[in-house]
Amino acid sequence: MASLPSSCWRSVMLLLILLVAMDQMAMASLSDDIEVGWGQDHSFFYKAGTDDKQTLALCLDETHGSGFHTKEAYLYARFDIDIRLVSKNSAGTVTTLYLFPVDVPWENHDEVDLEFLGNVTGEPYTLHTNIFVNGVGHRVQHFRLWFDPAADFHTYSIDWNPKRITILVDGVPIRVFKNHDKDGVPFPSWQKMKLEGSLWNADDWATQGGLVKTDWSAAPFFANYRNLRVSSCQPSPGVAWCGDEPPESTWFEQGLDTAALQNARDTHMIYDYCKDANRKEFPKECALD
Repeated sequence: MASLPSSCWRSVMLLLILLVAMDQMAMASLSDDIEVGWGQDHSFFYKAGTDDKQTLALCLDETHGSGFHTKEAYLYARFDIDIRLVSKNSAGTVTTLYLFPVDVPWENHDEVDLEFLGNVTGEPYTLHTNIFVNGVGHRVQHFRLWFDPAADFHTYSIDWNPKRITILVDGVPIRVFKNHDKDGVPFPSWQKMKLEGSLWNADDWATQGGLVKTDWSAAPFFANYRNLRVSSCQPSPGVAWCGDEPPESTWFEQGLDTAALQNARDTHMIYDYCKDANRKEFPKECALD
């Protein structure tokens, strides 16, 4: 006997019927820039609301989740995208946004990672950030956001240039990973990367260390992405490309609001790998920043 459609698929069909009834116009450009990489039956593009922006909905139910990636890969760029996270009881779910290379072995890969760890209704999300270089991560910093990220869309950004990686929320810098390559600290500088996003179940660790499990009676869960902007890295005048920027150049120091960065870290950071009292050894960058 054929299996019943998943809860995600039933929701997709209902929405498509609604959109047809609303006589939606042709879709905008988001689907020109990204494609669903897995869980095609648990994702869909749609347009709704007064701003007429095309949105990608990723769905998670008890069968599986879904994920997307940009069609193009980049070496140094700024990525901005608006996300509305899973609402209400999101415990056990993880919504992600990250940079990941193409055709690089796992043991050598670079990665810039944002993971939004769900929680029970009324409790805040945790934003988990990590940076991998040459396959090595363990550079975790956690933040509590100063708004409800499921109530509306907010902008999350990764600004990657040869001098630093900056993670921003609604334009506010919350984390900077500097290039200390000359001091023996590796930095992502040669792997072209795509921007990726996903929604998946991680109730073995995501919420309160795995103590709170996903409530599948609340499924399907949805995370929504829209308004992707990718800005290629621009070098200083007279320099051919960003990788050729002279070491003494201060070009990439412009535009970073250091006061806002410090305030965000003082106010919203709840874990820093460089200050973990349980660590026996600290990475070299902890003494340099």
